[in-house]
Formats: sequence, structure tokens, C-alpha cells
Amino acid sequence: MDVSRRGFLKISGAALMASGIGINLKPVAAHAQPLKIKYAKETTTICPYCAVGCGIIVSARNGKVINTEGDPDHPINRGSLCSKGGSIYQLSVNENRMDKVLYRAPYATEWKQVSWEWALDKIAKNIKESRDKSFAERDKKGQVVNRTDGLASVGSAAMDNEECFIYQKFLRGLGLVYIEHQARI
Repeated sequence: MDVSRRGFLKISGAALMASGIGINLKPVAAHAQPLKIKYAKETTTICPYCAVGCGIIVSARNGKVINTEGDPDHPINRGSLCSKGGSIYQLSVNENRMDKVLYRAPYATEWKQVSWEWALDKIAKNIKESRDKSFAERDKKGQVVNRTDGLASVGSAAMDNEECFIYQKFLRGLGLVYIEHQARI
């Protein structure tokens, strides 16, 4: 039997219709689902993943993120997001995300849970100790430098321009010389 591709499709379609598994062409009543972002507060932000700076709309209700999407009014991405930006919802809504502070003491093998207050005090104390140990008011020539070589900072794309400016001022105030900002880290 010599059957063309078109003939095969006709025969297959007829067989499906005859067997009762055909396509129902009757109109179906449709109704819209309520939007999950209804009554949510929308906030615009910048994607933290790379240096492009795509705009994102974050929808939150009762302090919980319920949706993220590209900002169509943003001049850089006009609503589109890459795969990393599209998955940004998982930054805040993820059962595997750590929500407690863990600390491992020097030479210890176990992590212990500590409070945020304790952790921030510990970080501040360590920064102060390192700064005091390595702080130099004058260089070898006797010039005033007021700097520390014992601390360094590496920034990331998670901060916008304003946050970077404030962070830079803070670090310079501590006397840091080695300050780097690499948005692609």
C-alpha cells in the first residue's frame, strides 16, 4: 500500500475520530483564576547576580515574598530576566535556606547556633582587633596615612550603587586600603 504522509495523517485522524478518542470541538467555558499577587505590595529592586543591573518587581504579602518578575518599565531589561534572575524567588522562599546563625570556633569540629546579636558583636570585635594590630598612622617617610593593611574587602553585585557608596565610605573610615568590587563573583 502506497500512502503519502498527507494520506497517513488523514487516515490516522479518521481512525481517531471513529474510535471515539477524537477531539471535541465544542466550545469550553473559560474563567480567569485570581492573581496570586492580588493585594500584594510591589517593590522594585535590582537583580543581585551580575553587573547588568536588571530590574525586578518583588511582590510581598504580610512580610513574605510571594512572587518575583522582571520589571517591564526598567530601561535595562524591559521585563526580561536570564535564568539566574528568573530564579531569584528562591533566594527568599527556599526550604534549604539557612535561617539561623551558625558559628564554629577556631579548631572546633562542630558548628553551634548563636544569636544575631552575638554574631554581629563577634564580627565587630574581630574587625576592631585586626584593625588595631595593623593600623599605621604614618608611613616610613613620616607622612600621615591613617591606614590598615590587615583588612581587605571584596564587594559583589548584591549591592546597588548607593549601598556601594555607603560601604566604600565605611571601609575608608576604617582605614582600609585594599577594597575591591567585582560584580561577577
